Amino acid sequence: MSDFAPVDPTLPGLRARLPRLIEDLADLVAVESPAEDPRATATSADAVTALGSRLLGSAPERHGSHLVWSHGETRVLLIGHHDTVWPVGTLARWPFRVDGDRATGPGCFDMKAGLVQLFHALSIRSSLDGVTVVVNGDEEVGSPDSRVLIERVARGARAALICEPSADGALKTARKGIARYRLEIAGRAAHAGLDPGRGVNAAVELAHQILAVAGLGDGETTVTPTVLAGGSTENTVPAAAGVAVDVRAFDQAEFERVDRAMQGLRPVLAGSRLTVHGGVHRPALPPTASARLYELARTVAAELGLAAPAGVAVGGASDGNLTAGYGIPTLDGLGPVGGNAHAEGEWVDLPAMAERAALLAALVDRVLRPRA
Repeated sequence: MSDFAPVDPTLPGLRARLPRLIEDLADLVAVESPAEDPRATATSADAVTALGSRLLGSAPERHGSHLVWSHGETRVLLIGHHDTVWPVGTLARWPFRVDGDRATGPGCFDMKAGLVQLFHALSIRSSLDGVTVVVNGDEEVGSPDSRVLIERVARGARAALICEPSADGALKTARKGIARYRLEIAGRAAHAGLDPGRGVNAAVELAHQILAVAGLGDGETTVTPTVLAGGSTENTVPAAAGVAVDVRAFDQAEFERVDRAMQGLRPVLAGSRLTVHGGVHRPALPPTASARLYELARTVAAELGLAAPAGVAVGGASDGNLTAGYGIPTLDGLGPVGGNAHAEGEWVDLPAMAERAALLAALVDRVLRPRA
């Protein structure tokens, strides 16, 4: 006989709370939080602290704009972020609004609704023993500061549940990892009209290298030159140029192949010099890391009377890539259902907020108290 409590009562209870979930979402969206604005993310962290403390009954440890609620030794780790891609001032032209079953506003989908769902899901538990929550304020820029914190609190966890959004309700069972590189070219300046032959054109060398780099993509592995810079004035042969390169892949072998090729690049023009910096930024989240949790989520959804969520592999990365890289079983995409992430008009399916919160609550319960 199992000691696992039936999960069905969580859904009607959370559906009854939907008006409050919407109010809480409006409160979070009202505090703008662009990831690269420390003052804004600090204010947003205050708002998240107030919401989480009210629903979890305790204040978090605060690490700058990053928040941690710990309840004993970590067995289940839930992760979300409160930073967004939207600059301060966006709300003035695009305020939070509810229109029927949808809400819209900057950051509502990615991922402030996910935070509301997370806190309400945990608030219906009689005990939070073994549950750790991390809400960081720098995910949209790659979690450069919070990744050390995530690694520390993740140690020993049975599962990491990532409350990032889902465009169609599908759970993210695999994510590409990311490698980032910077190619720097050093040439030699000269007057473009009087004596161009004395120069070594760093921009032309960079063009050769960009074409070589762009050819490294293969199948699902993408290698994309992105931000370019070079030259000084319109009548000067460029002495310096550079480009950022974004690499996405589903497995480590592909990262190693691309890295060998990047490190093997050599200058084409005589007299130019090439320097390559960078490497893997976030490891891939492979299907093997999510398989058991994904099947568990489908089972729990059926017990709640919900449609079994589909699984999808995506090219974007999240903090779930980090936990998977630490060897922790990880399931992503447990946040809100909606659309238009990072775009004007991003929106959230409001009735689905209660359903996703119930799914998360039941999944946490099942991980903490597995059936015999």
